[in-house]
Amino acid sequence: MPDFDLKVTRNAVRRGVFRTAAIVLTVLVLLAAAVMWGSALVQTRGDREQRMVAVLGTAFKIYSPAYAVSVEACCETTPVSMSMEVNAAPLRPAGDFWPAGGAAYTISQDLFGRVGRLPLGSTANTRLSTALYDVGTTLAPKEEVRRVLDRLPGDLRALAVVEFATPLTESAMNAFVKRHGTCADRVAYERRPGALPITWGFDYWGDPRRNPGSAGKKGGDMTEESCGGGLRDFRSWAGLLREHDDANLRAFDLSLDRLRRAADGGLAHAYVDQLSSIEKLRGILKDPHVRTVRLADVAFDLDKP
Repeated sequence: MPDFDLKVTRNAVRRGVFRTAAIVLTVLVLLAAAVMWGSALVQTRGDREQRMVAVLGTAFKIYSPAYAVSVEACCETTPVSMSMEVNAAPLRPAGDFWPAGGAAYTISQDLFGRVGRLPLGSTANTRLSTALYDVGTTLAPKEEVRRVLDRLPGDLRALAVVEFATPLTESAMNAFVKRHGTCADRVAYERRPGALPITWGFDYWGDPRRNPGSAGKKGGDMTEESCGGGLRDFRSWAGLLREHDDANLRAFDLSLDRLRRAADGGLAHAYVDQLSSIEKLRGILKDPHVRTVRLADVAFDLDKP
């Protein structure tokens, strides 16, 4: 029987401990990697990433009509969630500094596809969102608005909500904005006094069947279509929504039923005007088709001589 060597025994024990620790650590790292990879695979399976941008990204734009929203990056996954980053800048009168006050926000959904807490929306409480809340109310009667417009310089650029006396069809609204030489940047397709109505903008979402590779992105001149709210794309987007989307839509203060009714009806109750001057709004206010004009912001046109 060999003599007991304490030093050799200690080295052997030490090597055994190190070997066991290395094996355990390797297994844990591989297990964590497998969990991360498996979770990402589950969450991004099929068209989930594309649908997250198309459904949740667009719903966030409807949820925040007082902001210019763009999807910056999608999608980042963790073992329990998938998220995308959006940028939001407050709408200002055209001709003002742009972008102004933009900030990044994260929209996330859990492993089961449910949306987490959302920024902006009704909590944004900007003057433009307040003006949209008031669509359908008796606030800001014409005579009162006329006095406000009369005391402001006519060449100021304005951001305003123009509300119609009776809802207009798409063709009638297009004729209205063409007659007044302005543009309906966003159109409210319902009256919802005291809450944000469903409002759609031409740049909210592009039907990839008509605009391959450009879903959610559009450019070009302010054509008749771009100044009319984009009802065709609104209807296409509402058509891609599924029954199981309703739970997430409610997180955005929307519902499948309201969206479908607004898209099918296609009636413009009001629109957001970023292009008109105070002088032009005075003329618009006189139009018998207009119920009232709600002023949200004004700015000097720094490029005008």
